[in-house]
Amino acid sequence: MELTYYGHSTFLLKLSTATLLFDPFISPNPAAKDINILDLKPDYIMITHGHEDHVADAEAIAKSCGAKIVSNFEIVSWYGQKGIQGHPMNFGGQWKFKFGMVRSVVAVHSSVMPDGAYGGNPGGFVIEADGNSCYFAGDTALTLDMKLIKDWYPNLDFAVLPIGDNFTMGYEDAAVAAEFIGCDKIVGCHFDTFDVIKIDHEKAKGAFRLRGKELILPTMGESLTF
Repeated sequence: MELTYYGHSTFLLKLSTATLLFDPFISPNPAAKDINILDLKPDYIMITHGHEDHVADAEAIAKSCGAKIVSNFEIVSWYGQKGIQGHPMNFGGQWKFKFGMVRSVVAVHSSVMPDGAYGGNPGGFVIEADGNSCYFAGDTALTLDMKLIKDWYPNLDFAVLPIGDNFTMGYEDAAVAAEFIGCDKIVGCHFDTFDVIKIDHEKAKGAFRLRGKELILPTMGESLTF
């Protein structure tokens, strides 16, 4: 699995048979001004919830390359009205795509579409592909439901967790989440984009080290291999 960071909570996951783009918020993000969204060309766009800072570029990218939206029923239906194909999911459900299995899992947050339409329940994804597994939490608070992920997937290769506080859990709670899910390598997201979610990078990494975990804070355009 190759994971590339495009700012905020946007990641491109390259698998052997498909490319997945998570929560595309690139063109409105000044830190991503050098990224051309039309160069990404994912096969699927994975959307955790409807907030603007997670869906801003989804329509433009999907229409440019024919990517399918994978999200909850309400979000997939909203994009369907725009002529974009998708695959709806909901909590407790799994689906075998051509690239592997996807499980829809709980996130504790809120969700509304940019036009005010109901965005369904926010969520996260666990991906199993190419003999590996990973967890994308989406925007969430710390929740005991995360302990189920460790039961289902005892050998996660990595997890992407929000760490910026204020709108989601902060890095102290995210370090606890890393224990709940039993994952040693955590990629941080949802930090530094706005003033209210700026963090001290060294303190954040230290909070994870205290629990025997590694927090990776990628730079714009950086790719990680797991």
